Amino acid sequence: MTSTNIDIARAYFEAVQTGNFAVVGQLLDGDIVWHQPGANQFSGDHKGQGAVFAMLGQMMETSQGTFAIDKLRSVTENGDLVAASIHFGGSRGDTSMAMDGVDLLRFQDGKIVEMWLFSSDQAAEDAFWGR
Repeated sequence: MTSTNIDIARAYFEAVQTGNFAVVGQLLDGDIVWHQPGANQFSGDHKGQGAVFAMLGQMMETSQGTFAIDKLRSVTENGDLVAASIHFGGSRGDTSMAMDGVDLLRFQDGKIVEMWLFSSDQAAEDAFWGR
């Protein structure tokens, strides 16, 4: 049975939520382009799996291992695009953030080739991550 893009997206979010980064690596294209929003130390375009995993690792280090997508609210599909409504958060010391967001994934040949992230309070996310 062939998986649809929405099935692959659900598998990606499940792998992220359970920390199964081997599966995440199987679902991301080697040349993925990840568009991280805002004006913080992680903002900008990250190209390739290595750059994306390095950024995610730094996010986990900065958040003392607490950064997580804690809710996957809805996942919708339109052709090669899948949009997911999520809730995410993290903390470090006395600082924390928690907010809604949307992740937009573009697929090609069964792999996630591009990702855009949107935050409901970008200023708060920028303040949390810092420069």
